[in-house]
Amino acid sequence: MSQLRKTGFAYYHLGELIQYEGVEKDLEQLQNAFDDLPPDEYAPHLNRRRRYARAVIMPGSHRVEWLPETIIDGQDYYEYFQGSFNPEYTGEYRRFPALTKETRANRLLEEIIRFDFKETFWMKEDALMPIHAGIHFVKLYVKEEGDVAVSSPNNLHQDGEPFTFAHLIRRRNINGGINAIASPKHRGKMLEDMAENEVMTTFYLEEALESYGVYDPLVAHYVGEVTKGNEEGSGERSAILIDFQPTVIANPDDIRSMLGDTTNMISV
Repeated sequence: MSQLRKTGFAYYHLGELIQYEGVEKDLEQLQNAFDDLPPDEYAPHLNRRRRYARAVIMPGSHRVEWLPETIIDGQDYYEYFQGSFNPEYTGEYRRFPALTKETRANRLLEEIIRFDFKETFWMKEDALMPIHAGIHFVKLYVKEEGDVAVSSPNNLHQDGEPFTFAHLIRRRNINGGINAIASPKHRGKMLEDMAENEVMTTFYLEEALESYGVYDPLVAHYVGEVTKGNEEGSGERSAILIDFQPTVIANPDDIRSMLGDTTNMISV
């Protein structure tokens, strides 16, 4: 039994597990992709920058297929929804600028998605259909002394997707960014308010492609705020977050398009 299946948490170093000719160049391209991330328009004061994309993984072949973007005023976006699981945006759809086509074509990114997917496990009926993958590029960015960059939500939380994986791409000139894993009963708490024996583990991701995964029903997780380090220039914690959820044949009672109100429905 894998560690992820046993405890709901597993650590990986994909720099040691994904090897092919040209991987260093592909990693550099991913690092460069974080240079032009736009500010998170939902929290511009929290020094968080991000892009996002959606894909599906085909059962059996593990082929990655990118879903089409939404185009608004000439800009490419992807929609994101967490239901009640993010208390900062409960029941709210958010849209994020899309990952560029160049980034989506990066072989290392596709290898990371496939590696993560192969770590997941599903009920048989969920695995019959393609699995949805959400790919977040998130940079906690601190430019000036006194800047604080904060992840969302800023507490121990669950994501609402069965699986989430985090992959460090670049960390430089920062303090903070601690990761913590705990029981779901501690969801909503801050790490500093918990006793040591209430936390399963804490750790830092420091090297490129250091990673971890969580099985959402078994654990809550957290990444702490980031402040600027002592070197000249800005600081950042840049990471790729990948979540997976099934695309199942839905109960007709749960399908919003079955409600009969055609006013806001679109043609495809």
